[in-house]
Amino acid sequence: MAGWQIPIFSDDAHGKARILDINGEDIVSMMKKGHVAVVAGFQGIGPENRVSTLGRGGSDTTAVALAAALKADRCDIYTDVDGVYTTDPRIVTAARKLEKVAYEEMLEMASLGAKVLQTRSVEMAMKHHVRVQVLSSFQTPRNLICDEDEIVEQALVSGIAYSRDEAKVTLVGVQDQPGIAAGIFGHWRPPISTST
Repeated sequence: MAGWQIPIFSDDAHGKARILDINGEDIVSMMKKGHVAVVAGFQGIGPENRVSTLGRGGSDTTAVALAAALKADRCDIYTDVDGVYTTDPRIVTAARKLEKVAYEEMLEMASLGAKVLQTRSVEMAMKHHVRVQVLSSFQTPRNLICDEDEIVEQALVSGIAYSRDEAKVTLVGVQDQPGIAAGIFGHWRPPISTST
């Protein structure tokens, strides 16, 4: 089934549309008849009955939204990575795989560079309380993204995410006056060298 057949209603922001509502009645009646519903992710139907694409993370978001509409026990997402770790295992060999991660923590890690799930799918899961199980397409171990209440013993720090293209700069002793920050962070040109 394509997005418009279900239907998955979205806004009209083509290329980055957001899911507004899903009518799961047709899928439920199909499953009651013994059929398996195969649904194309990443697409919906906009206000003027035009196909819309959901953009980055659209397939995972579609899966979570369908699980919410069908009131499923959980949503299983298969990915090419090995799961959610305390940090990137390609950089830190001592990284541990997390068995359970709270929605808020996964959302924070995803927004800071963890590539396991896109933030939109985690936001959708948290909003509708859909438990998300992240499974590797190649190995058995898995992670469960769930409410904080399901995690019995919560570590103080559950993970560290990083981004290669960001840096933190701290300035000390800057006056608290309007225009100072603009002067510091405004357009700067390097001096032109006159020597030959």
